[in-house]
Amino acid sequence: MSAQQIRELIAQHARLSVNANELGEDADLYSAGLTSLTTVNLMLALEDHFNVEFTDKMLGRKTFGSIRLLSEAIQELVAA
Repeated sequence: MSAQQIRELIAQHARLSVNANELGEDADLYSAGLTSLTTVNLMLALEDHFNVEFTDKMLGRKTFGSIRLLSEAIQELVAA
């Protein structure tokens, strides 16, 4: 999945304390201000945009920790 598409959704829905466009793909999103509430908002936006549904095992910090991890999770869901 396009890291840029994910980055744009993060910018719109995650309410980070930093500019999402300045984050590296491996930057810790939680250190950048992602919270449990904004994680849910981001998850719903990602599901809608990519037409996927995160599995229960994916609902955690490990999946939502960085742009790269989100991209890998979405690739896995699209391939399934």
